[in-house]
Amino acid sequence: MKKRDYNPRIVDDSVEKYLNTFGAVCIEGPKWCGKTWTSRHHSKSEYLVGDPDNNFQARKLAEMSPSLILEGETPRMIDEWQEVPPIWDAVRYEVDRRGEKGQFILTGSSTPKTKGILHSGAGRIARLRMRTMSLYESGRSSGMVSLEALCSGELTPTLTGDVDFNVIVDSVVRGGWPATQDLPLKDAALLPGEYINAIVDDEVHRIDGIQRDTRKVMLLLRSLARNESTTVSNRVLKDDVKATDDEDIDVNTVATYLDIFSRLFLIENQEPFSSNIRSSVRIKQAEKRHFCDPSLACALLRATPDRLLHDLNTLGFLFESLCERDLRIYAESFGARLYHYQDYSGREIDAVIELNDGDWCAFEIKLGANKIDEAANNLNYLKARIKNDGGNPPKICCVISGLATAAYQRPDGVFVVPILALRN
Repeated sequence: MKKRDYNPRIVDDSVEKYLNTFGAVCIEGPKWCGKTWTSRHHSKSEYLVGDPDNNFQARKLAEMSPSLILEGETPRMIDEWQEVPPIWDAVRYEVDRRGEKGQFILTGSSTPKTKGILHSGAGRIARLRMRTMSLYESGRSSGMVSLEALCSGELTPTLTGDVDFNVIVDSVVRGGWPATQDLPLKDAALLPGEYINAIVDDEVHRIDGIQRDTRKVMLLLRSLARNESTTVSNRVLKDDVKATDDEDIDVNTVATYLDIFSRLFLIENQEPFSSNIRSSVRIKQAEKRHFCDPSLACALLRATPDRLLHDLNTLGFLFESLCERDLRIYAESFGARLYHYQDYSGREIDAVIELNDGDWCAFEIKLGANKIDEAANNLNYLKARIKNDGGNPPKICCVISGLATAAYQRPDGVFVVPILALRN
């Protein structure tokens, strides 16, 4: 890749900020999300640990002398460092020795065992999470509405244009993989399936060297796909595998596999939010389950565009996952964090964005414009209830819609924003 051909990513600003603050930056995330391209864009030299040339000579050299591969113009990129975990300690030591900022950029598509890594790297190596492309990065969102400005209560009413329903479906099935954005959808949809196959056949074993039952791994992945954007427990996943596929799997095995999926950045759950809500209603503490990209759930469910058009319920869950992936990317670019809210009275808020100053914003996600009223009423009900209980109500309430044609504020104060108009 030539640097002039680089497609800018939202994480770029964070990479530059971290390089100016820390001795090294570790960019982590799922395979094929663009980590190497982004790291190369910000580096002046590189070492590719996984390069297969000369019988994987690069990896062998890294194993023999991790410090030797650190020599080069800085920032120096070390790609897929987790293939040789001692590289981490070598980088930490070299950062201390040089005493300078922005020396190294590490990339990693899995979190290795901590055994053998002597130091955490705290204060020297900053971790930065990278994800697949948001709709704005892939050019599907016009970017007319800034999430950061919206969370401050700023929105200029504007017509955003008619929405082609097929664009929404395409975005869910295609996903945010950089390499497939210009391919026909039929071809692009092959990548998520191959990604899953690579995880099941190779990566699950490589992460700790233990051979596992690939059939059970696949069955659990399919159960996660059926439960995308829900808060089901590990026991429910176990029962779902048994009921749907007639295969028994115990809860401990489920927990072990989920930990592996997390370490491979295959899944990224949405944590529950409650820190600024005081209410008489008890708040659930279950995480909302997500794959790192909605296209993976599509691949596991064999959800083609035609099938999704005839199963709007499933499409709704996948659309929610798509929006929450983007909200997370946009929010983290300005230091905010993404959560969800769910209480035992049955009330939910699909997405909560907590700002640096402790304020928070509430978002409901609806595919169809006909659901905007219902979503707005739910947000206003919860806002009033939290306020009446003496809690800290949301700073703003907003409905993210798939098919809305304008960004505006309703008379009841709730904002409405089309996902295809949103950016960071």
